[in-house]
Parts: sequence; C-alpha cells; structure tokens
Amino acid sequence: MDNKVNYLLRLGDNAMVLSQRLCELCGKGPALEEDMALSNVSLDLLGQTRMWYTFAAELEGAGRDEDKLAYLRDAQDYKNVLLVEQPNGNYAHTLVRQFFFDAWHYFLIGALTKCSDARIAEIAEKSLKEVTYHLRRSGDLVVRLGDGTDVSHHFTQTAVDELWMYTGEVFNYDAVDEAMVAEGIAPPAAMLREQWLSHVSDILGEATLAMPPADAWMQKGGKQGRHSEHLGYLLAEMQFLQRAYPGSEW
Repeated sequence: MDNKVNYLLRLGDNAMVLSQRLCELCGKGPALEEDMALSNVSLDLLGQTRMWYTFAAELEGAGRDEDKLAYLRDAQDYKNVLLVEQPNGNYAHTLVRQFFFDAWHYFLIGALTKCSDARIAEIAEKSLKEVTYHLRRSGDLVVRLGDGTDVSHHFTQTAVDELWMYTGEVFNYDAVDEAMVAEGIAPPAAMLREQWLSHVSDILGEATLAMPPADAWMQKGGKQGRHSEHLGYLLAEMQFLQRAYPGSEW
C-alpha cells in the first residue's frame, strides 16, 4: 500500500476508533452537560475521519469509499494506535485517555496545516479549531479531577499510571512515518514528543498528579495492525449492521 494512503488511514483510524469509544458513553455521562460534550467530541472526530478516509480512498483508487473503509475492514487492517482502543473504564480513565490523545493530536494537526500536501493541509486546517477545543477541555477536566477530592485524585492518578504505557506509540516512527517526514508531510517525532511531554507535564503538575517516567517502556504495534482484544469487540459492534445486511442504505 502506498505510504501516503497508509498514513491517511492511520489518521482516520485513530479518529474513528476514539469516536466509537466516546459514542459508547452517550446517555452515560456523569452530568447532562458532560454527556453532550462527550458526544460532540465524538462527532467532531467522526467528521475528521470522513475527510481522511475520503482522501485515502481517492488516492488508493481501489473502489473503496469512507463507508467501506470503516465497516468492511477487519481488526488487523486497522492502523490506529493502541491508546484509542482502550476501554472507557471510569470517568477519570476516559478523560485521561482523551487528554493524552488530544495533546498529541493538537500538535500533529497544527504541524499538518503547514505540510507540503495541500489536501492534507486543508483537512488539518478544518480540524484545528475542533482539536484545539478538545485539548483545552480535556486538560481542564484532568486538572479538576486531579486537584479535586481525594477520591477523584486517586482515580485520575491510577488512570495516568495505567495508560502511560500506550502514549509512546505515536512517537515510534516506522518506514511509513519516516517517508511522510521525508516528503515534508509528517512532523519529526522528536519535535512532537518534546511538545507533548512539555504540555502534559504542565497539566499534570497543575493537577497535582505524578508524571510517570518519560523513558518508561511503551506498548506498540497498533500502527502495524497488531491490536489488543478490545478492538475486535469494538468493531464487531460498530460493523454489525453493515456486515449482516451488506450494502444497506438509509
């Protein structure tokens, strides 16, 4: 598969899987306003997914569209990082996962607005306002939870410690990523990692949370299609209707 198509699928898959995770919480938020906010973030990510998938399908030229890419691929064909497929868990777990992703996503999308590919830059520009809001929101909530009650602090610190090992994969570049760097599309991993660590350190410090070691051991493999068991269950639910009734339309 062409490197650029593969890279676009990774961008789309990250947004798609996290969007699906968040939509699982519709009607289950701890408060009405937060329930609506989680759903809105999910919809934002779904809109970004559509743009990445559409461009990937056009470049691939294999007759697939956004729906086929979303509903007719198996788990091993998805290229999302392992972080986004982790279960929602408790509210602190959901928010920490979101914050870790949002911090990376914000700096990545900001860099992509200036990349050499006009179409990718256009999609990134359309997404930047949403991504900026996502990071501000999740960061504020992590601070409120971490610097809140003893109970909320405990749950948030536990979530940070448990999810930390999934944060390094986004900076673990392979041949596809490096090809995109060489073409002036993807930003260098070292630059993104430095920005991410700085911002995450600031927020965790404000939240009175201990930041795990930056050089801790990290999980990897999602970008190459090696996933946890969680993705299979997620896709089984998401893809059921299209698999059971192929070609169905509203």
